[in-house]
Amino acid sequence: MPPMQCFVYKSLKRADTFVFLRERDAFDLLPPTLAASLGPLRFVIELALASERKLAQEDVDMVMANLAGPGFHLQLPPPPVTPGG
Repeated sequence: MPPMQCFVYKSLKRADTFVFLRERDAFDLLPPTLAASLGPLRFVIELALASERKLAQEDVDMVMANLAGPGFHLQLPPPPVTPGG
């Protein structure tokens, strides 16, 4: 998959939840119910994605596929760590 730009936004309503968009401020790409559940979004960073690039919590190829398809990728917070697990 060729490299692509993406724009990352943080949900101000849901902690540690981020949305990657293929176009800056293209919030109309989000389904209305998802957009409502996320609340206001704050721009965080613009990234150049490529298969060789590593992301902290997401698989870069999956993010790029979602950006090429529906135009957005939702990053949810990691699951809580259970004691002794």
